Amino acid sequence: MQLLDKKIAVLAEQQYEDLELWYPVLRFREAGARVEIVGAGKDRYDSKHGYPVQVTMQAAQVQVADFDAVIIPGGYAPDHMRRHPPMVQLVREAVAAGKIVAAICHGGWMLCSAHCLEGKQVTGFFAIRDDLENAGATYIDAEVVRDGNLITSRVPSDLPAFCRAIIEALNS
Repeated sequence: MQLLDKKIAVLAEQQYEDLELWYPVLRFREAGARVEIVGAGKDRYDSKHGYPVQVTMQAAQVQVADFDAVIIPGGYAPDHMRRHPPMVQLVREAVAAGKIVAAICHGGWMLCSAHCLEGKQVTGFFAIRDDLENAGATYIDAEVVRDGNLITSRVPSDLPAFCRAIIEALNS
């Protein structure tokens, strides 16, 4: 499936999980999407393993209307992302606008902070299950869960299903 007319924002912060950022970035670029790396204020972030990513836009300057999807990688980055109001606001506005919002691993923390999980079915890394449920979601242990415009996955080995679900949602 092609994504030639799609624009995707991938959020970045320090200590992101390498695969959970780069796999979607490369997969969606390969399909023809315009992918922007959106940061919280710095021009570059390092992954948990020291691999750098160069930011192309800052959250404070992003307009939700300019994107079809927002992707939230995991690792420890979401804990840093949610400390920046423009990052949280971007996620909250994207969900409210009906954009595809996809989170993997600890990315669900951003959904908690954006207060958009009440009554939703989601998955994520097992260690944040309580956080997701306390935010009003029903946790399902599955490789990918889609509830409306929210798509969630658990771990790097779920990335193929995660990306397929995002591509399918963007093409529907």
